[in-house]
Amino acid sequence: MPSDAKILIVDDHEDTLYALESALAPLGYRLGRATSGDEALKQVLRGQVGLLLLDVRMPGVSGLDVVRYLRRLEQTQHIPVILLTGFGADHELTAAAFALGVADLVMKPVDPWSLRTKVRYLYDAHQRHLALEHEVRELRALVKDHDPVAVGARPARPARPHPDPRVPPQRDVEQPATAQDRT
Repeated sequence: MPSDAKILIVDDHEDTLYALESALAPLGYRLGRATSGDEALKQVLRGQVGLLLLDVRMPGVSGLDVVRYLRRLEQTQHIPVILLTGFGADHELTAAAFALGVADLVMKPVDPWSLRTKVRYLYDAHQRHLALEHEVRELRALVKDHDPVAVGARPARPARPHPDPRVPPQRDVEQPATAQDRT
């Protein structure tokens, strides 16, 4: 289900970018690249990023800093992020990453098959989520734009005059359907 959204791969080492692009190419998704946290933020804020594959430790803006910033903005807070680290398991890093809502923390060197599986699942789930949000917005607009009759409400019946002019006009009160009416 490839869409216009790309997978943005962010790492400050060209050889790692190339390896990750090669690992993900068989999926057929559009791939983008960035070599710094600043560049990654600019691309994500321009839109059309469906998943972020992000190195944790980069000069300047780190991967965790990028995620912290993205999670503060409504337009980017739900983009799935896979963090990559070449420094081994670190309890503080793991706790910080998952506290920020990172989808996964992957150790380098990366197993291409495992990475493709994770990326496909996260990317497709995010695209389905966006499609559902879009559909909900469209349905809400349709309901808002339609009159109450179209959405199931019954119009008020006009008041009927009573034969005796001293009795104020009465509205018909709907009677529940009888067993005979239902047959």
